[in-house]
Amino acid sequence: MTPNQRIWARSRNQLVSAVTALGFHAELAELMARQLKSPKAIDRMTSYIRQAQPVSEEMLVDEMLAICSEIDAWRDRKASLDAQAKYTAMRYGGELGREDEP
Repeated sequence: MTPNQRIWARSRNQLVSAVTALGFHAELAELMARQLKSPKAIDRMTSYIRQAQPVSEEMLVDEMLAICSEIDAWRDRKASLDAQAKYTAMRYGGELGREDEP
C-alpha cells in the first residue's frame, strides 16, 4: 500500500468509525467517503460528526452535500482566478508596471 493509499484508508476508517458510533450503517460512511473524494474532505466530515452528533441520516447527507458544494465553489473560483490572470497577462503582454516606458 502506498503512502497516499494509507492516508485515504485512515480517513475512510475514521469516518466509518464515527458514523457507526452513532448507530448508522458503515455502508453510508463508505458512500460518503466516495462522494467526498479527498481525505481532507473526509476528515472534515468526520470532525463534523464528532462535534455535532447528528441524529439522522438526512443530517449526515446534508452536511456531506454542503462540504461537496463548498469544494466545488472553491474549485470554480480558483479556475476563474487562474483564467483571469492568464487573460490579464495576455491582454497587457507583461507591460503593466513598466514605468520607464512612455
